[in-house]
Amino acid sequence: MTVKLNHTIVHAKDKRASAAFYSEIFGLAAPVPFGPFLDVETANEVTLAFLQTDGEIQVQHYAFLVSEREFDEIFGRVRSRRLNYWADPARRQKGEINRHDGGRGAYFEDPAGNLLEIITRPYGSGS
Repeated sequence: MTVKLNHTIVHAKDKRASAAFYSEIFGLAAPVPFGPFLDVETANEVTLAFLQTDGEIQVQHYAFLVSEREFDEIFGRVRSRRLNYWADPARRQKGEINRHDGGRGAYFEDPAGNLLEIITRPYGSGS
């Protein structure tokens, strides 16, 4: 049996706003309702299931491997929305991107405060 990640729950204060944000910023299909969730599917068939909560949100980190072209498109949307972005997960290198493993990477936050990352090369792949 091949083990694959199928879905993960992303907690949000406003599931509609968060699901729409992911769909728009990453250029994915519109969210689809499923029970109490709003589902957004990625290209590798992993579903991000947005669930609304009134409780405290434990901030998570979600990293997305994208092509160079997709990086340009996503990063362009990040900049056009005037979102803060960083080259590092500690958020010390504001307004910068990284060049790890010969690729490009950047971090930014979703509406619930989760830290999103886009990278064009998997870590450890070298250059």
